[in-house]
Amino acid sequence: MVHDLRDICVAADSSLRTAMACIDRNGKGIVLVCDANRVLLGTVTDGDIRRALLVGSTLDDRIEQLLDPDRSGHHRTPVTAAVGTEPTALLALMRSHGTRQIPLLDSQGRVKELITLDELLPDRILPIEAVIMAGGFGTRLQPLTHEVPKPMLLVGEKPLLEHTLEQLKGVGIRRVHFTTHYKHDVIENYFGDGSGFGIDISYVKEESPLGTAGSLAMLDHLEQPILVINGDILTRVDFRAMFEFHCEHDASMTVAVAEHLYRVPYGVVQSSGVHVTGVSEKPMIRLLVNAGIYVINPEVRKLIPESCRYDMTDLIDKLIGEKYRVVTFPIREYWQDIGDPKDYEQVASDVQNGKV
Repeated sequence: MVHDLRDICVAADSSLRTAMACIDRNGKGIVLVCDANRVLLGTVTDGDIRRALLVGSTLDDRIEQLLDPDRSGHHRTPVTAAVGTEPTALLALMRSHGTRQIPLLDSQGRVKELITLDELLPDRILPIEAVIMAGGFGTRLQPLTHEVPKPMLLVGEKPLLEHTLEQLKGVGIRRVHFTTHYKHDVIENYFGDGSGFGIDISYVKEESPLGTAGSLAMLDHLEQPILVINGDILTRVDFRAMFEFHCEHDASMTVAVAEHLYRVPYGVVQSSGVHVTGVSEKPMIRLLVNAGIYVINPEVRKLIPESCRYDMTDLIDKLIGEKYRVVTFPIREYWQDIGDPKDYEQVASDVQNGKV
């Protein structure tokens, strides 16, 4: 339960950047938008901000834009309760409204506390298992990968995979499956059954490379959503927020995306027929790239063919073609793919300098 509201309450004229910084500090996935007297005006969640970024908002835009339903398309009346409401009643309220945070207000509508589902159920385990794709050859990173697979390269003082495991454990994921191929014994000898890392680890060995999705067909016992992560990325994305985003949008598959900016090195001419309508000098193009992190429902995994190479791009195309709901989850946290020596040097530098 939050009593110090300085990292929970923000003014409506604050920026989305300020709201995100508050969410990062308070770890509650939400900020409360209040007036000068702490009267609640609305709430903004982590998911609200990510949705705004997807439709073109920037972190410098003002929070009040998200409170306008005509502009945001997602704002809704906050679910609140009176100070002193019993925990059982708060849990029932959360379940009926599908929320995990409830501001507690006094009789004047002023914020006094914030209660979260994690505080009411502190031993709650995230109902999702993780799969880490760790079978790649890492050809572009040789000779670094001559003796170890790419996910076992040291980042700081421990392998890249260990960073990912620690993050999964931190959000309440307790079961992880490694899919392996190249030098699989290095991974298995280091992590074992996971007991030394406080997590339950199992292995799916690919006899031949099955692509970025093919090995999921071998996990035939899973009956709940799975978080799939490429083994060659370092990120601080909030996996819990991604799972909740997935559930909130009733998605069959959620694809994490990272922003990539590309500056065209020429002046770009716009035209209509033979007529020039405008010129942009070296414009910046904003692209959303596949970040190699997915949440997948059980029914989706059953669509993956067995014993053949199958990539995530194939799966996404199939789902879209068959009218499944596939949504994007924009990453605003640190994310870096380790594809070549330059990427590896960047990640090592980021860790050494405290950026990660």
